Amino acid sequence: MFSKQQQKYVQSLQIKKYRQEHHTFLVEGSKSVLELMDSDFQVELLLCTPKFFEENEKKLKKILVEQISQTELEKISTLQSNDAALAVVKMKPNVSLQADSEEFVLVLDDIRDPGNLGTILRIADWYGIRKVICSDTTVDFYNPKVIAASMGSFTRIQTFYTNLQAYFEKISSQKPAVIGTFLNHENLHQFSFPDAGYIVLGNESNGISAIVEQLVTSKVTIPRFGHAESLNVGIATAIVLDNLMRRK
Repeated sequence: MFSKQQQKYVQSLQIKKYRQEHHTFLVEGSKSVLELMDSDFQVELLLCTPKFFEENEKKLKKILVEQISQTELEKISTLQSNDAALAVVKMKPNVSLQADSEEFVLVLDDIRDPGNLGTILRIADWYGIRKVICSDTTVDFYNPKVIAASMGSFTRIQTFYTNLQAYFEKISSQKPAVIGTFLNHENLHQFSFPDAGYIVLGNESNGISAIVEQLVTSKVTIPRFGHAESLNVGIATAIVLDNLMRRK
């Protein structure tokens, strides 16, 4: 039986403070939960409807499952509609990441919107990017809205949260290529990408911070042909990665 104490615990994980305290987070909805089952994340508890359990019983044999009604599920879910499942999942440790030879890593400087971060993870997954380094001020990877917006891609992307200035100073002896998106610089369509490096995307309103800008070795601009003032950071990420992959 799903207790009030369990309900309180699950609902508390909607808040960053309690996610960090318990080192757990929520994965919600059929698609994301099924993607989770094929990943290396450790599931603490799965709450699901009898229908979801019946349809996916073979995949659920090795985890703790509690069947609850759709009404109970929707009470604890952050989604507007969840008729399938919700998982409580163990966080992974925050382990340092670097670009390997012939690999590009995304660097996110103060991305604040959970939907944007989730979309960026999904785009990175589409283009085969496996590592994303985030500034300390970037929205929490484990925010339920980030997980939902990633549409399961969170299971295939490694993330590392750090002070970006300290991070790049630490690896400065390697002389990494650090490519940043700015206004009025080299046309992205004509830019010659190196074999490996880091691609920096900045804050939704302010772009790349002045401190991180000093660490950028190449500044590129997405050319504008119309009159829109700016691009959503998720769209900008897709355009940059598409240009990168066209050159491979």
